[in-house]
Amino acid sequence: MSQRIELRRVDDIVVVQLNGGRANAMSVGLLTELEATFAEIARGDAAAVVLTGTGKAFSAGLALPDLINLDRNEMRDFITSFERSMQRVLACPKPVVAAINGHAIAGGCVLALMCDVRIAADGPANIGLNESQLGIGLPSLVIEPLRARVSPSAILPIAYEGRLFSVQAAQELGLLDQVVPTAELDEKCLQKARLLGRSPLAFAQMKQALLRPVLASVEKNGQADREAWLDSWFSPAAQKLLRSTVALLSRK
Repeated sequence: MSQRIELRRVDDIVVVQLNGGRANAMSVGLLTELEATFAEIARGDAAAVVLTGTGKAFSAGLALPDLINLDRNEMRDFITSFERSMQRVLACPKPVVAAINGHAIAGGCVLALMCDVRIAADGPANIGLNESQLGIGLPSLVIEPLRARVSPSAILPIAYEGRLFSVQAAQELGLLDQVVPTAELDEKCLQKARLLGRSPLAFAQMKQALLRPVLASVEKNGQADREAWLDSWFSPAAQKLLRSTVALLSRK
């Protein structure tokens, strides 16, 4: 693999580390490699996967400066690639543990939601889906896993309000399963991966059954929801907010 994704093996666990540059922003290249990596893992002999980031970020979301000037057809191609890579992680037959080492915002939070378990380091990270603050919606491949992961009462602050949360608040809402001391993050995630990977056929059967309604809804509604999402992305209000955000990122 290239520098965007690094792999290492710890006994029968594959550790996948995002190394996609500044804040592990999700570019076309990173998404393509993520999809290919999880396709290979699904075919391999690893018992489980630990997915983590680099530095202060698990992933801070989409690479907005790369996307802001795309036309609708180009943006449709990008979001289709994004959904395909996220679905590859979500439907991986192996247990996937997210070791959230830092910020997991927007697309980064989506990636965490694709994992079976989300364990975060006890630090100053922000966790959440802040898309609504930028005037954009959430496609089916985000909505359905979110609905499956959190309680109905958590949808308001997470999705509609688009708030960002501390790791402690994120755990209370169900976005995270566990918060551990930073120094213990790697080992705790490996322990959880070993536990879940001890009976691979049983785990794969249960995961497939539990995800069946999620994936069926995505298959049924994905295209229409994708077009509605594109409507929100290209709305004047969202474009104004997105371009302001890109300008701020450029100044930083």
